[in-house]
Amino acid sequence: MRMTRGEQWFSVFNYVALACFGLLTLAPFIHILAQSFSSYRAIMSGKVSFWPVEWTTEAYVKVFQDPSFTGAFLISVERTIIGTFLNVILVSLLAYPLSKTYIRGRRPVMFLIVFTMLFSGGMIPSYILIKNLNLLNTFWVYIIPGAVNAFHVVIMKSFFQSIPNELEESARIDGSSNLGILFRIVIPLSMPAIATIALFNAVGHWNSFFDAVMYVTDSKLKPLQIYLREMVMSNSTNINTTDAFERQLLAVESLKASALIASTLPILLVYPFLQKYFVKGIMIGSVKG
Repeated sequence: MRMTRGEQWFSVFNYVALACFGLLTLAPFIHILAQSFSSYRAIMSGKVSFWPVEWTTEAYVKVFQDPSFTGAFLISVERTIIGTFLNVILVSLLAYPLSKTYIRGRRPVMFLIVFTMLFSGGMIPSYILIKNLNLLNTFWVYIIPGAVNAFHVVIMKSFFQSIPNELEESARIDGSSNLGILFRIVIPLSMPAIATIALFNAVGHWNSFFDAVMYVTDSKLKPLQIYLREMVMSNSTNINTTDAFERQLLAVESLKASALIASTLPILLVYPFLQKYFVKGIMIGSVKG
């Protein structure tokens, strides 16, 4: 259908307005990126806006040489990979039987799962539970409490229900087991939903810091977000600079900016590979009941 002149002008206005809002959201990130590549003199004199002044990569060199940063970075990477993998596997194993109408008792189980989305025990009971499970100051405190997400179960259950039953029936005729059907037929057909919950879970693990504040006191187990939080809140850094001349070249703002960029890029690089699945997966999970 051909648009009228008024609709065309309205469409142009929408595109321009959305482009302006997009640039506004990118402005802080671009400013931090410019600071990370700028010298001490340029930052302290206020010359850095959206383009590096007196280009230098020394801040990134110092950040990646800091053992505290590399240790926290590795903890976050391990947490994100292991947590996302377990979440996808456990959620798929739980959502698949719940999507079958012939299984008895699935409605009470589904009610209990949805109930946890609305109500929880609270902070103190959660801490007591974690303590009694001997998970304090362990790496698994990042993984086990959130291994199964109720919202992800709802998304996967809805997607599994959209897969034709005839495919599973033909597989059973060929002698395939329930697990064989799940891993050989259902999961390959469910990549949009799996990519969606994998992205949700990966971003959640990468950005999470509250559980580390609550349950971990060992500095060797603290993730990257705690490292950044302590750096920003203290307005200082423990990164060593060897001499006075080097301290003149590196501002604290430059070190903080380079650490922020280094911690943001890995999760940003994951999104383009999952984007083609993301919209389809989340829409199916939200429409079907």
